[in-house]
Amino acid sequence: MASNKLSFILSTFILVVYQCVIPLNAQLQVGFYNGVCDFVESMIKEEVRDAFILDRGVAAGLVRMHFHDCFVRGCDGSVLIDSTPSNQAEKDAPANNPSLRGFEVIDDAKSRLEFLCPGIVSCADILAYAARDSVEITGGPGYDVPAGRRDGRISSSREASANLPSPALGVNQLIQAFANKGLRPDEMVTLSGAHTIGRSHCISFSNRLFNFNTTTTQDPSMDPSYAAQLAQQCPQGSISNPNLVVPMDPSTPTIMDTCYYDNILANRGLFTSDQTLLTNPSTANQVIQNAQNPLLWENKFADAMVRMGQIGVLTGDAGEIRANCRVINN
Repeated sequence: MASNKLSFILSTFILVVYQCVIPLNAQLQVGFYNGVCDFVESMIKEEVRDAFILDRGVAAGLVRMHFHDCFVRGCDGSVLIDSTPSNQAEKDAPANNPSLRGFEVIDDAKSRLEFLCPGIVSCADILAYAARDSVEITGGPGYDVPAGRRDGRISSSREASANLPSPALGVNQLIQAFANKGLRPDEMVTLSGAHTIGRSHCISFSNRLFNFNTTTTQDPSMDPSYAAQLAQQCPQGSISNPNLVVPMDPSTPTIMDTCYYDNILANRGLFTSDQTLLTNPSTANQVIQNAQNPLLWENKFADAMVRMGQIGVLTGDAGEIRANCRVINN
C-alpha cells in the first residue's frame, strides 16, 4: 500500500514538472517530404548557399533566427510573421530588431517551394533546414533534420521579450531558461557555442565596458585588453548606434569552430551570458571539454540542434502551412 502511494506521489510530481516545460516532440520525421516534395532540402540549401556567397554573415543570422523561433511558442515559424497596425510581432521585439537577419532567404525558398509544391512545406521547417545548412556551410557538422512542423498563427513581441534569454543573464538564470524549454544544462553550454559565428550590436554588452557597477568601470571578469579593444570599437557615446557591430568571435567570425570556448577560457567572452559559464563547476567543465575536443562538441551541437528544433512544435492538423511566411493565412 505504501509502495502504491509512493508511486502515485512520484507520478504526480513528474507530471507537474513535465507541465512546467515546453515538451519536445517525437512526431517529426527525417525525410518527411519524401514523395510529396522530394527536392525541398536541396532547394533550401541552394538558397542558403547563394545568400552566403553574397553575405557570409547571413549564416549566423539564420542559426540565431531558428533559436529565437523555437524559444517563443516553440519552433512554429512565428518569428517570420510581420507586424501589423494592431500587433507588434516577435521580429520587432528589442531582442530581434534590428539584429535578426536572413528573412529574405526564407522568403526566396518559400516562393520557389510554393510554385512547385503549393501548400506542402511549412515556413517552420524551411527555417529549421536553413539553420542546419548554415551550420554546415560555415564548417560545422551536418545533421538530419526531422520535419513535419506546422506554422503558428500568433506572433507577439511581448512573448519574445519574456522568453528569449538576455545576454546579461547569469549561469543559473540560463540553466533555468533552457530547462523551461526542456533542454539540459550541458545542451545550453553546447548551443551557446553558436556564438562562434556572427556579430553583436554594441548595446548588448556595453554594460560590461562602462559603469559596470559603483566600484569599477569595466567588468573585472573580462580581459582588460579585450575590454579596451571593445571600448574603442563601441565608444560610450555611440553604443546605441545600430550600425556599430563587432564579431562575437574576433578570431574566426564566420567559421563554426570551438574558438568560442577558447575565448571564454581566456576571459574574452563577449556577453555576460558567455563568461558566466565559468562560474559554475559543471558548465565550466563543459567549456573546457568543448575547447579541448572540437569533434566532441560538433557531435553534441548537432544533437542539441535537433533537440531544440523539436521544442513545442505544431504537427498534424494544428496550425497551418503559410503561403507567405510573413503573413498568416486568411
